[in-house]
Amino acid sequence: MTDRLPLVIGIAGGSGSGKTTVAQSILQRVGPERIAFLQHDAYYKDLSGLPPAQRAEVNFDHPNSLETDLLIQHIKQLKNGQPVQVPIYDFTTHSRTDRTYTVAPRPVILVEGILIFVEPALRELFDIKIFVDTDADLRFIRRLQRDLTERGRTTESVIKQYLTTVRPMHLEFVEPSKRYADIIIPEGGFNTTALDMVVARIERLLDTHSL
Repeated sequence: MTDRLPLVIGIAGGSGSGKTTVAQSILQRVGPERIAFLQHDAYYKDLSGLPPAQRAEVNFDHPNSLETDLLIQHIKQLKNGQPVQVPIYDFTTHSRTDRTYTVAPRPVILVEGILIFVEPALRELFDIKIFVDTDADLRFIRRLQRDLTERGRTTESVIKQYLTTVRPMHLEFVEPSKRYADIIIPEGGFNTTALDMVVARIERLLDTHSL
């Protein structure tokens, strides 16, 4: 680390929009050794004290389901040159594990999540705010595929969750937060022209970003 403050970048967008693909593209092209990567998904509140049936009924697409204060604390620690211990969340049981992983300070702090532009205290930490904008049908298909293969869900449970919480919360919180974005990327990681421009912008800012 140098005496320069890290460049803090936020990537938001609806569930299944391609945020992670954009984040991974930036990581690979800017260099993972230069980036501290945080995902808002890791900061879901621990629900291990609730019965399993009750956990499944929690609205995980509402801002209140996330421990955003801890994410804010971690970003500030990284900006101050301090490593952080990021929680590991188990999406199959809707509970936080007792394990963490270490993220070391880097010249770039990259934060990804559907709701990161909703909270003013979090939003103001970002130097660059990117919103990944993808059609609803593509977002649903991607979410369905992910939840079936990675999170042990059934098709019925994914559809129910999408209709009862994901879609309403997207319309109430995620879509309106797009107005705070500095850059909007249509079609996510498949938009190579937009990614070229974003990476070039990050490289220029890294050259000039200082106290």
